[in-house]
Amino acid sequence: MGQGRRLRGLFRLMLLFAVLATVALLSAVTTIRVAIHGRQEKMPKLVGVSIESARRMTSYRGLELKVEDRLFSTQYPAEVVLEQVPPAGTPLKTGQHVHVLVSLGPPQVTVPSVVGDSLRAAQLTAVQQGLTLGDIALIPWTGAPDQVVAQDPPAKTSNLRTPTLNLLVAAGQPQPAYLCPRFIGQPLASVRRILENNGFRLGNVTAVGTNGSVPGIVLTQNPPPGGKIAPDAVFSFQVTQ
Repeated sequence: MGQGRRLRGLFRLMLLFAVLATVALLSAVTTIRVAIHGRQEKMPKLVGVSIESARRMTSYRGLELKVEDRLFSTQYPAEVVLEQVPPAGTPLKTGQHVHVLVSLGPPQVTVPSVVGDSLRAAQLTAVQQGLTLGDIALIPWTGAPDQVVAQDPPAKTSNLRTPTLNLLVAAGQPQPAYLCPRFIGQPLASVRRILENNGFRLGNVTAVGTNGSVPGIVLTQNPPPGGKIAPDAVFSFQVTQ
């Protein structure tokens, strides 16, 4: 009878150990899963919420809020979130970025005309009207360099989506380019005449000692043959001594 009691006690003790081992194993598995996947959060609805409230909501969930742009809106007042990515309800990991667009309120500006102005003058006009310069592209143009030749949005536009003004600016006439001829193997005197007749300039000439060669023959040239050169290119040569 005493031995049976001892066996039952031993069996209960073994069962208790098995339960504790199972609990420890499940706890370890859960810890590993949390470590791998991170704490999951659901994306809150930020559209229609002030940007300050949106920052608090995302910060509380361990998310990073990034304002990508600020746009005019007739639907939402200034400093209210217009759009969000990811959308509300999306499962997120702690530390993940949330991207938003923020309202500037209804547009209260009419785009000025800056075509014909210098880039500097156009920038000052844009700032005075509450606009900022966006993309500035240079284009070869017959007009004066640094002059605005086109703008987007056009002048007098009032229904704006963004406060940026994009400009196309004259870069002046493109400089002509020529294909550099090959002078290697020619006498320097002949090369000099060719350069002078075509408006190019002769730069440094270095004599290199060679055995049994005719003096004054071009060995190397800079710019190299086959490349593009400008009308004011300066040529340098190494010639036989």
